[in-house]
Amino acid sequence: MNTLPTPSTPLRAAPASAARARTVVRAPLPPAAPVGGHVARCRALVRPALVEAVGRLHPWTGEMAAYALGWADPAGTPDPTGSEGKGVRQALALLGAEAVGADGAEAVPGAVAVELVHTFSLLHDDIMDADALRRQRPAVWKEYGTGPAVLAGDALLAQAVAVLAEAPGRHTGAAVRRLCGTLNDLVSGQAEDLRFEDRPWHGPGAVSPDQYRSMAEHKTGALLGCALALGAVLGGAPDRTVTALDRAGRHLGLAFQAVDDVLGIWGDPAVTGKPVHADLRRGKKTYPVLVALAGGGEVAHELVTLLSSGRPVDGEAAELVAALVEEAGGRAATRDEARRHLDAARRVLRETPLEPTAARRLDALFAHLLDRTW
Repeated sequence: MNTLPTPSTPLRAAPASAARARTVVRAPLPPAAPVGGHVARCRALVRPALVEAVGRLHPWTGEMAAYALGWADPAGTPDPTGSEGKGVRQALALLGAEAVGADGAEAVPGAVAVELVHTFSLLHDDIMDADALRRQRPAVWKEYGTGPAVLAGDALLAQAVAVLAEAPGRHTGAAVRRLCGTLNDLVSGQAEDLRFEDRPWHGPGAVSPDQYRSMAEHKTGALLGCALALGAVLGGAPDRTVTALDRAGRHLGLAFQAVDDVLGIWGDPAVTGKPVHADLRRGKKTYPVLVALAGGGEVAHELVTLLSSGRPVDGEAAELVAALVEEAGGRAATRDEARRHLDAARRVLRETPLEPTAARRLDALFAHLLDRTW
């Protein structure tokens, strides 16, 4: 077993009661507490189980996983300056359980599984996208090599399924089926994203905003929907509630991706950890560019000419493309897209019978994600 960085004060998730009634979990934070407090509480509950899961990997893949998660430097030394991620998916899983009246601790295996899947997807995506940086540090493939990074991602995926399959209780089978369906969605979304790279910027074969939206729902929305749904499944919720929370998470994922697309062009590198105009430099077909092109007109024509020239889009060229996308309304339209899907996600919460305190916390977390700058 690996020796991995652990919290300075050991934390353990409370075991689920065998005779649990459908009552409200007594959370240590009041409804009015800041969103960050709820996320931190959920991360504290999940962290011991996540450390244990990574510790069960082969020492080499475990070392890479610890690096990817921000726990350690490349030498395996605990790194207090590392960026550990925001823990959003972990929080969604636990709050999903609490929203259906269960103890959030029951969703810990689901939260661990989703976090491992998310990390696996980042390792592989960075290779496919040739992204050299992740969270302001070299990506795993740049630090360890492409083959080792692929292997570490595979190990994380296998461990994610194992953790969930070993969860106690009668809902384990349904939870594993839910995760496996999500994995198929993730692969489908990534396949479409890669295929978009070979399609033209204009003409009959161009990627439409609707096609991009479908890809983003599979690649990003599915995992956020799965996090919420797994919490509900492990909390014993009826199928109708599980489906509703999955739908809310998918809308949230589309809003999240829209914000991510804005940050990928106009974000602050010191905050995002990515170079300025990163998506433009890579020639990625993201929503702001696609909706700007779809609008037609003189600015769209100029954009097509620049993007189809075959010349690198960097330096002044990237500045010009970003300015043209904004002039054509791509940035504003993408923010509107994010707002629409956030509103849809919050509407699902309002229309679904949920425990009120947890529902308010979910609603606040949803709104917080739209306003992010990271």
